[in-house]
Amino acid sequence: MKHQIILGIETSCDETAVAIVKDGREILSNVVASQIESHKRFGGVVPEIASRHHVEQLTIVLEEAIKEANVTFEDIDGIAVTEGPGLVGALLIGVNAAKAISFAHNIPLIGVHHIAGHIYANRFVTEFTFPLLALVVSGGHTELILMKEHGSFEVIGETRDDAAGEAYDKVARTLNLPYPGGPHIDRLAHVGEVTIKLPRAWLEPDSYDFSFSGLKSAVINTLHNAKQREEEIKPEDLAASFQESVIDVLVTKTMRATKEYGVKQVLLAGGVAANKGLRSSLESKFQELQHVELVMPPLSLCTDNAAMIAAVGSIAYEKGKRAQLDMNANPGLELKSF
Repeated sequence: MKHQIILGIETSCDETAVAIVKDGREILSNVVASQIESHKRFGGVVPEIASRHHVEQLTIVLEEAIKEANVTFEDIDGIAVTEGPGLVGALLIGVNAAKAISFAHNIPLIGVHHIAGHIYANRFVTEFTFPLLALVVSGGHTELILMKEHGSFEVIGETRDDAAGEAYDKVARTLNLPYPGGPHIDRLAHVGEVTIKLPRAWLEPDSYDFSFSGLKSAVINTLHNAKQREEEIKPEDLAASFQESVIDVLVTKTMRATKEYGVKQVLLAGGVAANKGLRSSLESKFQELQHVELVMPPLSLCTDNAAMIAAVGSIAYEKGKRAQLDMNANPGLELKSF
């Protein structure tokens, strides 16, 4: 039986990544060139710089991924590329590279939604059991997504303003922590104590939507007011109080949705899935639910990578989904079932 080989390309933000995945679940190579050092001095990702780095790195990363996987273009069944959402300039580099390879080697092209990729990173851990619920927590997204089968996505809750990752980065900046702020807040929170009362936005009683803008503002106001009164606030205590507020809302809503929709599996996905506080809180809460399996990707697959894009591409390829050579980057792409 011939194995299915998918090449994945991911350039939605500040990681240039190429991967080769066999049969949707086995990573043959997963090469990532990070740009964190370039963006650190600006306190965030600069789109123009990100795009230039992708141009410089993509060919090198592609060659390395193919060499590491020990395959040729003749072995590849499909090319999966992040079509959106993301930074338009960054997306364009990956999309055009994928189209060029597809045209030159006559390989089917598949456009992939970035968030679907984060969800499918979990398929490298274990096979999906439906119905399942995915908690997606990243820089630009905080969503609860119900899946009843492969390629089926129903968003039951999403962020109304700042995503959790954005709130982390903005709070980190307020505390003068380096970019990216999330890991630094997480580290501080583990040595601090929850001493500051901060708000939790539950929204309407039955809503699964999220809102972290008020919490971010409360942290900034707390620091500002303390400065005015010449009081000292320990950064680690503020980090611990902030993190507890975010995790409380994320975990409580996920638990409630798990029970309401009767899911068999809960997947954690996205860059903030690497947060140790969130992982341990979910683990302890889900011990109460014996019949539900909690799945979390390894830290290497939480941040942007191309293996997750190839994993979605594998399912899309099987379902006959193909993109044409007029495919364009779509920074506002909606997550739709296929």
